[in-house]
Amino acid sequence: MPLNSMKPVLERAYNDHYAVGAFNIFNLNFLEAVCAAAVQKKSPVILNIAEAHFCYVTPEHITPSIRVIAEKYDVDIVLNLDHGLTMEGIKRAMACGFTNIMFDGSHLDFEDNVQQTKEVVDLCHEHGISVEAELGAVGGAEGSEGGAMYSAADPSKYTDVGQAKLFVKETNVDFLAVAVGNTHGKYKGKPDLDFDLLKALKEATGIPLVLHGGSGISDQDFKHAIQLGIAKINFFTGISQAAIAASAEYLGRPGETYNDYPQMLEEVKKAVTKVVGQQMDIFGSTGKG
Repeated sequence: MPLNSMKPVLERAYNDHYAVGAFNIFNLNFLEAVCAAAVQKKSPVILNIAEAHFCYVTPEHITPSIRVIAEKYDVDIVLNLDHGLTMEGIKRAMACGFTNIMFDGSHLDFEDNVQQTKEVVDLCHEHGISVEAELGAVGGAEGSEGGAMYSAADPSKYTDVGQAKLFVKETNVDFLAVAVGNTHGKYKGKPDLDFDLLKALKEATGIPLVLHGGSGISDQDFKHAIQLGIAKINFFTGISQAAIAASAEYLGRPGETYNDYPQMLEEVKKAVTKVVGQQMDIFGSTGKG
């Protein structure tokens, strides 16, 4: 089927208490691996391409392949700009056919975040594209998607409930990424999500909430967060590490052949598909495609 808007996909997830995984892709190998898991699990899926990763994957080159794959399979596939930081990057993604834009104004002060998010929402809604924004600061790499591997959440930067309510009202954003103890990359120590804060944010905003920094959170905490309004979970570090481990394992095998590299890529694809499928089971999206 054609690429889907994120709005109906996440509204179903929000109302039925499951979450849809958003997985970053960089090439055809990752694209095919993530979509293979979606087909196997009959699960909706969100394909993430971060603006900071345009140096690794050219949107104009990969989006035709994404559309072909989406047409091939009978599951909901969303193409999302992850951590859009500039209007240039956002417009570029829109021109390529991305069906959702995540604008990350978390590095701005509250008033500027509201103003710039509203500008993005007005532009995208005019073209039928839904928008995710971020309020508060998720630990780690933040919008760069290229920070240190290990990071910890800063409670002083958690999402404020009163600001969240006003932010949603002023911007008309469709989804909100929140900071409740989650962090990008690997967690320093054990993740400690503030579920009371998450519950209050759900009640204050009334829209689907998004959890960035999903790698490393326990299955139980994922399920609890989903019951409290999380409808989209970004999961990148876990599949990146699975790909690296599969590559290292393959390179450690004896013998050399002319097609070692493509065979290694097949092992990477299998590893990524496995991890993505496991997360779909945990998020409760299996069978919801």
